[in-house]
Amino acid sequence: MQSQELRKLAAELKNNLSRLKEKRSNWESHWQEVADLMLPRKAEITKERSRGDKRSNQIYDATAIHSLELLAASLHGMLTSSANRWFSLRFKEAILNENDEAREWLEDSIDKMYVAFARSNFQQEIHENYHDLICFGTSCLMIEEDEEDIVRFSARHIKEIYIEENKKGLIDNVYRKFKITADQAMQKFGSENLSKEINTTHKTKPFDEVEICHIVRPRFAYDASKKDKKNMKFQSIYFEHGTDHIISVGGFNENPYVVSRYLKSSTEIYGRSPAMSALADCKVLNKMVEHGLKAAAKQIDPPLLVPDDSMLAPVRMTPGSLNYYRSGSRDRIEALNIGQNTATTLNAENQRREAIARMFHVDQLQVQSNRTMTATEVLQRNEEKMRILGPVMGRIQSELLEPMINRVFSIMLRNRLFAEAPAILANQEIEIEYVSPMALAQKGQELQNIMRGLEIFGSISQMAPVQDYLDENGLVKQLVRTLGLPARMIKSDKQVQTIRMERQEAQQQQMQMQQQLAESEIAKNAAPLAKEVLNGTE
Repeated sequence: MQSQELRKLAAELKNNLSRLKEKRSNWESHWQEVADLMLPRKAEITKERSRGDKRSNQIYDATAIHSLELLAASLHGMLTSSANRWFSLRFKEAILNENDEAREWLEDSIDKMYVAFARSNFQQEIHENYHDLICFGTSCLMIEEDEEDIVRFSARHIKEIYIEENKKGLIDNVYRKFKITADQAMQKFGSENLSKEINTTHKTKPFDEVEICHIVRPRFAYDASKKDKKNMKFQSIYFEHGTDHIISVGGFNENPYVVSRYLKSSTEIYGRSPAMSALADCKVLNKMVEHGLKAAAKQIDPPLLVPDDSMLAPVRMTPGSLNYYRSGSRDRIEALNIGQNTATTLNAENQRREAIARMFHVDQLQVQSNRTMTATEVLQRNEEKMRILGPVMGRIQSELLEPMINRVFSIMLRNRLFAEAPAILANQEIEIEYVSPMALAQKGQELQNIMRGLEIFGSISQMAPVQDYLDENGLVKQLVRTLGLPARMIKSDKQVQTIRMERQEAQQQQMQMQQQLAESEIAKNAAPLAKEVLNGTE
């Protein structure tokens, strides 16, 4: 029997969950309709679907499904691809970024973070997260510590998640209601923490599902100097939804649920998506294709006009069959002309397909083949296409990538998986820098401006001393930042200074050798002349 305080806490949480359910009710029918047509494998928000059932009964055209998958794959490849580095770290204090010891520690930490991402299930779960984001407009990625793989990711279904914003518009309250088997609950929480009902279910029917709720919300009163779970920044509570039994009360230093929105109205909490924008066209296209298939079937196997008194039944439709009619009758079996214009139907369907593709930016993401384009033109067009998704990328970075990277970094730092930091880094802040293909495309205009400026300076350098205004060191560093080159490729200022001093010394030595050689040559040529002069004086 639980204490009165825990029962009171369970009642409060269940009441909060009911209020959040009510606020989310309008979204659920919207999500269900979108998923039915564009992401059928997750179309179980308001419907209870059996696993493995067919979910494409309402779909007559897969344009929207393919477009959604293409945009999800494109975001994955342009933001978090395993083939490229997509983030880097730098110190907020600019002078530390020039310190060799600090840079080496940070570069080593970044390498270890990429190893942790590669060892985990990050790639498959982040790809699933993009599908949710594009279809429902809201996605949830859970990040947990793992004893074997350091971190473990899990893209949670939208039907499980209930959220609330803080005054800054950030998601800080997450209520998650989910189902697991009684056996899984026993493994996760232990029999001593579960109610008698679940213990009984585990003994009799271990594979029956039970409903569990997980709540993560900020703590406003805690002692940060204490390291126990009851004094962490976020409170974590598990309780049984059916029995109101509190399973555990703990905490997290960071919110393990990373909730992001694709687009969001200022008056709404949940996000909106390209799939929602394309829903009307998708419904029209499916209905048009359905009717077009019926019309095509009637053209291929048309209804027949059969006179009622001149034909001898039955009417035979098989190839080579014979139908008899009364002699002298002018009536014949004729096909019913339904007046179907196939070209007009296909043209209307293609217009809807193109409209759906534009909603998912397919026309921008796919490279159009053009043999007359140069490599530079292809590069510039790709950068322009990526810049179109710039506003969306900004929200994804702030709501998905930044908290995710911070969470992984903090987990590894607490578990002492990084090298010991130099003393100079005590209490220093670290910032995230994105170096994915999409992030670099956003900087493409800056790079073009730099190159254009250098061309103009070069063309007028003979008329004006413009080169004197250029700082070579600053120019190179700006190019390195714009192009996102790894720190290990670039030499430090001390190394560059040493190389320049050695080069200068070598040049001075060479000049001295040339001068000595010239002096010896002059002396050698002057000796015969002096001899002649001496002979002449004698």
